[in-house]
This record gives sequence, structure tokens and C-alpha cells, in this order.
Amino acid sequence: MKNTEIEKLCINTLRFLAVDMIEQAKSGHPGLPLGAAPMAYILWSRHLRHSPKNPDWPNRDRFVLSAGHGSALLYALLHLFGYLPLQELQNFRQWGSKTPGHPEAGLTPGVEVTTGPLGQGFANAVGMAIAEAHLAALFNRPSFPIVDHYTFVLASDGDLMEGVVAEAASLAGHLKLGKLIVLYDRNFVSLAGATALTFTEDVRTRFEAYGWQVLEVPDGNDLEAIDIALQEAKAEREKPSLICVHTVIGYGAPTKAGTFHVHGAPLGPEEARATKRNLGWPEEPLFYVPEEVRAHFAKLRAQAESHETAWQRLFSQYEKTYPELAREFRRRMSGELPPAWDKDLPSFAPGTKVSTRKASETVLQALGERIPELVGGSADLNPSCFTWLKGKGDFQAPAVPGPVQGAVGGSWDYSGRNIHFGVREHAMGAIALGMARHGGVIPFCGTFLVFSDYMRPPIRLAAMSHTRVVFVFTHDSVAVGEDGPTHQPVEQLMNLRCVPNLTVIRPTDANEVQEAWVAALRRKDGPTALILTRQDIPVLERTSLAGPENLHRGGYVLWQAREGKPEVIIMATGSEVHLALEAGKKLAQEGVNARVVAMPSFELFLAQSAEYREEVLPKEVRARVAVEAGCPLGWERFVGLDGVVIGISRFGASAPGPIALEKLGISVSAIVQAAKDLLRIAPKA
Repeated sequence: MKNTEIEKLCINTLRFLAVDMIEQAKSGHPGLPLGAAPMAYILWSRHLRHSPKNPDWPNRDRFVLSAGHGSALLYALLHLFGYLPLQELQNFRQWGSKTPGHPEAGLTPGVEVTTGPLGQGFANAVGMAIAEAHLAALFNRPSFPIVDHYTFVLASDGDLMEGVVAEAASLAGHLKLGKLIVLYDRNFVSLAGATALTFTEDVRTRFEAYGWQVLEVPDGNDLEAIDIALQEAKAEREKPSLICVHTVIGYGAPTKAGTFHVHGAPLGPEEARATKRNLGWPEEPLFYVPEEVRAHFAKLRAQAESHETAWQRLFSQYEKTYPELAREFRRRMSGELPPAWDKDLPSFAPGTKVSTRKASETVLQALGERIPELVGGSADLNPSCFTWLKGKGDFQAPAVPGPVQGAVGGSWDYSGRNIHFGVREHAMGAIALGMARHGGVIPFCGTFLVFSDYMRPPIRLAAMSHTRVVFVFTHDSVAVGEDGPTHQPVEQLMNLRCVPNLTVIRPTDANEVQEAWVAALRRKDGPTALILTRQDIPVLERTSLAGPENLHRGGYVLWQAREGKPEVIIMATGSEVHLALEAGKKLAQEGVNARVVAMPSFELFLAQSAEYREEVLPKEVRARVAVEAGCPLGWERFVGLDGVVIGISRFGASAPGPIALEKLGISVSAIVQAAKDLLRIAPKA
């Protein structure tokens, strides 16, 4: 059989495996698989270096299906290359399957990132390309390109409309990420149906302005044109490439092709059969794979796996020539941290005052020396968030021969560890997630807590995909002060606590900040949000208090007036712990056996044993006060129906921080009064 004939047969196999998945599930998106199958096939069969026997091979090309609704096409590819058995395709979108409605990293072998929310995968891919460039600059040596791979994306019209793509594409062009290649499924259809109005923008000019190479394939079924475009994109090393492949959504469907009706619903039995007849495909059996297609993909799989075999031989020689580099590379890619990385980290003198954001900077510098894979930055807020690594260089495309001094010291090239994201919070979060999913780096990123709203999609996806990213959020309350309610977070803290598998830590003082960073970096199975103050707060004298290492338990008894059962429990987080402690001591002067509980992390506390939680918050003590300068919602689980939550249920106001706190009810006097009121009315146990 001629190459073109077998390839067309393979493409139709991909199309109809996808159609059959969707029809059997009675759910899914057939439009993209029918239209984009040719470009996906050419990419996977002629260009993508991957290893089905080892999906985590470090030097594989990364493939990101940013248009995650087209998951059936990806699963068809993964089946034919041997990643997935046919049974998984037949179980598409069903409980317990490895073929969910949108791709999920960590669940399905061969899926790099969790995609579906449009634009996220595109931005994740920028992070992957950054990680590749960074690791290549560090580990490659003459004749040993052990890090040398591409990041490929299949994106839709909808992806390119999302603002996160504009942010990420702009940064990718600036950084000259030439090994990032996006196949753009350009079918001119949106669900609103108003295609003439929706697609009047000049995508080519926009991306060229970002610094991208833009290529066109006028016919999405022209296999050779797709191949030539991919070759041209790979040859361009200083610009990322966008390949606009003009396709017909739902190609082959007699009545639905080219319309939005084929995007997000099964074709239906009659239209599915008619589509098969239209493209010369047998109507039965379902999930039909011709033997010659199986044989052809077996050859493609062997060819794909030969790339890893060749790389393993290269790495073996590299290991002999550069043993220390090889050991370090293996360690990084395994996700293991260096020995003794958490020993003797900076501590802070009791009685001094320091903001927790500044303490974080101090700790981060020490960690940066010990953990070379720590890489990150802020959304153009380094002087405010202090999320930088001094002397570790800036990650930038080398603009001139030789090293150039970076903004915080060190060289200016791809080996630099400070990423200047610009004012691009949304892209920053998604890029950081992509870096982590690539492997070999641990990303951190910083902005003000109120602007975490810009980053919710990637925070959620990092949690969903169990990926280690450290999100550093400073300016954590209305104590920000004069900037006013636009910059004063109220609801953000509880919003973040609502995200499953996100650990949120709001440390009490500078020494708890050290422990918070340790907790974040020890955690491999999900992201952590560190919530830090702008204002200086005292470093606690711990002689008569519980130590900061108790942060790892999430909540702990910081202080109690005297032994025995407490009469009232006062709980707080962050800077409000200091108010709670002062209030507890005032109550003690009046004879009240008050207990103060520091609660830096709900998630860590709720992960403790029931016995420990009862020890900290005994059920029989029903007089409880919680204080936090934010939305009170959520504290009910700890204070119970009889307790009181002192929080903020309105937006803030422009005023000096201490005045804003006082006027909004966050004060020692308010805590003391609430406790007294409870003690008068609390029912006896």
C-alpha cells in the first residue's frame, strides 16, 4: 500500500475511533477530531519524539492538546501508539476510566497537562518551553544535547480568543522560545455561530507583533503541506511558530460539517453512519481498526521508541564524561530534593518586627542556594513581593554574545533563574504550572493576594493535576492600607481554601514563614499558596509559646493562661494571631483561662488525626472566637454554632492599615468583648 493511502487510512481510523467513542458515550466533541485528525497524525507520525514504553522519558517532545474538548482524538492516538488499551476508548467519559471528557495529567499515560479551560494548555506549553530552554542551558555540553526537545500544541479558535493566550504568547515571543510550535486548528466556527463577526481579527499580524513566526496551511487535509510547515517551524530557532491550519470542523459529516452543531454533541446515529459512508468507512463494527493500520502504527511505535534508545546511549556516555551533571539531572527529573536542603534555614530574632513577605525573601535566598531547581518570579512585583533569587541571573533570550548582568545579579540568558513575567498574572500561573509539569524545575510565582483572582484557573488546574507549584501571595489583608478596597483582599483567602488539593498557609510570624516554605517544598502532590503580610509584625518570643515547627500540623495551641480545660478558645491566622494572643492575655488578667490557637493552615490541620484535632479544639469547649481580617465564611466548622467569627464582610477602605483594621472591627478589644459575651451566654458542657 502506498504511503499516502495508508496514511489516509490511519487518519480515518483516528476520526472514527473518536466518533465511535463519542457516540457510545452519547457525549463529547466530534468536530475537532474529524477536522484536525490529519495534522495530528502528521505531527505524531513524522515529527513527535516520544516513547510509548516510557511515557516519562525526560527528552520526549511535549504535546499539549490545548483544545482539550478534542480529547477523543488524543485518546485514539494514544491507543494506536500503545499507551491505552481499546477498552479505555470504549469506556470514554465513564466513571473510573482513563479517558475522561477532557485530558487529565497523572491519570492518562501520554497526557502532559490537564486541559479543557481554553487557553490554559497554550500557556502551560510556554512554561514547558521555558523549562526546556533552562535545563538545556544548564546541562547540555558540546556533543551532548541531552535536553533537546520541542513543545507542540494543538490549539483551537477558542484558545486564541482567551486573554491568557495573549499574555503567554507575548512573553514567549519576547523570550524567543523557538522550540515552541503551535498547530492552530483554524475552522472559523464558534458556538455563537456569528463567524463573520467573531473572526475578523488578523491573527497573523497579532502573532507576528508578538515576535512569532506565522505559517499557513490553506488545506487541513494536505498532508505534505502540514509536514513542510512543521519542518519550517522546527528550523526556526529564535521565534516560536504558529501554524494556521485551515480546517473544516466536523469534516465529512454530510449535514453538520462546518457548523457549530458538530462541536459539542455527538453526531447522532444517522449522521455518524452517513459520515462513515461519506468517507468510505465501514459502518460496522464500532471501534474498527484495519490490520494494515495496526501494522503501520506498530512500525511507528518502534520508530518512536528508537529515539529514546538513542538518547539513552547518549546519556550513558554523558554520564561517564560528566558524572556530577548526570547525577544532578537524574535527581532533578525524579523530583527529589537535595540532601539536607531544609537544615539550618534562617531564623528570626524574637522581639524584632518584620513583614512575612520580607521574611519569605530571606528564606527564599537560602533555599535558592540549596535547591538549584527553584525558578520563578513575579508579575512585575519583585520590589513588593520579594519573589526573586538574588545573584541567580535572569531567564532571558541571550541578546548579545557573552553574559549580560541581570536585574538581580548574575547572567542574562536561559540559565537564569529569575523569570520576568511582566504584568501577566494569569499567564504567570499557567506558565508556572507548565514548568512544573515539564519536570526538572520547581516553580514559584508571586503577586498580591487580591490579584490571585486573575490566577484562579491555573491554581485550580495545578491542584487538579497534583502538581507542585508555590504561589506566593503578599499584601494579605486590609492592612495594605491606603491603596484601598481595590487592593485589599477580603474574599480571596477563603476562595483559595475552597480549592480541593490546594494547601493554603498563612504564617503567624517570620519563623513560621520558614516552616511554611519547608511545608510547600516537601509537598509533591499539589500546589501551596503562601499568604504573607505587607506590614511588619513582631517575631514571637516562643519561650512560653509553642514553637513555629507546629505549623506543619496546621493548627496548634500557641498559648494557654493556665493548665486544665480552657474556658474560651481564640483562634486566628497570620497577623491576627498577635491580636488573639494579646486578647487572651487580657482575659487571663481577669481570671479567664483562655487558650489561643494559631491556625496557619486549615488543610494541614484537617489532615491531622481526629485525636489531635480534639486535643487542640476539645468539643466540650463551646465558647470559641475566630478572628481573621477577611471573609468569615468557613470558620463555622471550627467555632461551631455557639461561637463567634470576627471577620470582614464588606470591602475595605482607603486609610492607613492600622486604622482600616480598627474601623473594620479587627482589634484586641473586639476579641475580648466577643469572648466575654460568649462566656456569659455559653451553655454549660
